[in-house]
Amino acid sequence: MALAGVLGATGVAGAQERPAAPERGGAAAGAPAAVVADVEAAAARQHALAPAARVVCYAAHVQDIGWQSAVCDGAIAGTTGQSRRMEALTIATSGTGGICANAHLADVGWQGWRCAADGKAVTVGTTGQSRRMEALGLQAGSGAVAAQAHVADYAWLNAVSGNPVYVGTTGQSRRMEAVRVWV
Repeated sequence: MALAGVLGATGVAGAQERPAAPERGGAAAGAPAAVVADVEAAAARQHALAPAARVVCYAAHVQDIGWQSAVCDGAIAGTTGQSRRMEALTIATSGTGGICANAHLADVGWQGWRCAADGKAVTVGTTGQSRRMEALGLQAGSGAVAAQAHVADYAWLNAVSGNPVYVGTTGQSRRMEAVRVWV
């Protein structure tokens, strides 16, 4: 395994700028309103159960499946053992001051940071282009964020924690198949 291509807590932090003054906004192009609403509602439900807790909820767009239902706090989004690429991710937080995400896509590279305030969802990746997500960068408004990626031919990579974090691979043409995120 080429370690230079496998990202970790500091993997590409030097090469990939942190979002200094991110543009705040809701969902990016690619996520239907129903998916955004599902992810935002899941975060709100989790927050209502434990108002002082930090919460993250997310939904993946997967090859030949489409958008999956929202999952929260370390649950698996995407698929394992099916050789299906993850193409996009919609994510929302509560109690973190918001979330920024950046996707590394096949034939595109890093897409650019997209951010959303607490309770609002942000989407990275593409839909309708048959384009694999290869890596994911996440940064919480405050506190740490942790993530783990399931990558073609490697299975689950090590979980990383920090702010920001990067998971997946670059320069290897390997699809991310699933992800777990927690705050």
